[in-house]
Amino acid sequence: METTLEILKYTIPAIVVLIACTIIVRRFVLSDVQRTQLELMKDTQDTTIRLRLQAYERLALFVERLDPRQLLTRVYQSGISVGEFHQLLLITIRTEFEHNLAQQIYVSKDVWNAVRGIKEQQMNMINNMAQQLPQEASAKELHKKIVDYLLTVDGELPTEMALRIINEEAKVVLSYGAINKS
Repeated sequence: METTLEILKYTIPAIVVLIACTIIVRRFVLSDVQRTQLELMKDTQDTTIRLRLQAYERLALFVERLDPRQLLTRVYQSGISVGEFHQLLLITIRTEFEHNLAQQIYVSKDVWNAVRGIKEQQMNMINNMAQQLPQEASAKELHKKIVDYLLTVDGELPTEMALRIINEEAKVVLSYGAINKS
């Protein structure tokens, strides 16, 4: 019995020290893992914010390029017919839209719907104006008809509305990123 007591005198304190060391090491490791996860999450969030802001920039540029005042002057070629100009305008809009399709991953549904809506509205407006003219007429007539229409539109143009939506959301993302950096 004395030997058992002697063994217990050394074993019990050793077990207590072992348990205490295990608890301390476990807390240290968990704390270190959590710190590493937080740093990784912050880095990921910074990257995500940058990607989102780039998407807003690209979509703002896309909407600006779809503004009829920009689009008409960029695509117009003298000596082509209404039908050719009409097709060039539609092809340009579709090509630019397809070039920016991936941006929908980074923006809200509202922003993407606004961008998609702009594309559709511009195409419908161009289609309607082109249908009112003979296809063989000079492209200058379609150009003039669209410019005249823009001059008579009351209120905000669809492109201006879409830009406002994009800018508002980009500001929210930008301020969210600034808040998280502190």
